[in-house]
Amino acid sequence: MTTTSTSQLQPSRGRGEPLENYLARLAEAGPQAICERLEAIDQEWSIGRATKAAAGLLVLGSLGASATRSRLLAAIPFVAGCCLTQYLFSHKSWLEHLFHECGFRTRAEIEQERLALRALRGDFRSLPTVHDIEDPEAIARMVGEGGPAVETDKPKVPAQEAVKEALQAAHP
Repeated sequence: MTTTSTSQLQPSRGRGEPLENYLARLAEAGPQAICERLEAIDQEWSIGRATKAAAGLLVLGSLGASATRSRLLAAIPFVAGCCLTQYLFSHKSWLEHLFHECGFRTRAEIEQERLALRALRGDFRSLPTVHDIEDPEAIARMVGEGGPAVETDKPKVPAQEAVKEALQAAHP
C-alpha cells in the first residue's frame, strides 16, 4: 500500500507566482489538494503574528540576558517596544517589511486565499443567494406564462476562470 504525501497532491507555489495561477493548479489537482492546502493555511503565521512574536521574544530574551550579562542589553526591549508602538499607530513596521520579504503574508492575503479555496471546493454552494429569494410577483407571472422554464445544465467553467471569479469575490 502506498501513501500519497501532501507534496504529491498539493502543488507548491513558486516565489512570485500569481495566486490566481497557483489556485488554478490546485483546482486541477482536485478536492483533496484543496482540503490539504486549507489545512496548511490554518497553520500559517501572518506577518502581524510573526512581528508580535518576534518582538515578544526579543523583549524576554534581552531582559534575561541583561540580568545575567550586561545592563546594556536592556536597550533591546526598548527597541522592541518602539516597534510595537509604531505598529500600533501605523499598522506597518520595519519588522513587518522584513517578514514580508521572508515570505510571510498579511492576514488579508491569507484570508483571500482561504475564501477562494472554499469557494472552489463548493462550501458556499448551499447558501442562498439573492437569486434564490422567492419573488411572489415572478411566480404569479410564471403561472400565467405556462409554468417554469427548465434550465439546462450550465457548462463547466475552466479552472482559471473559476479562480479569477473566486479571487475577485474574496478580495478585501
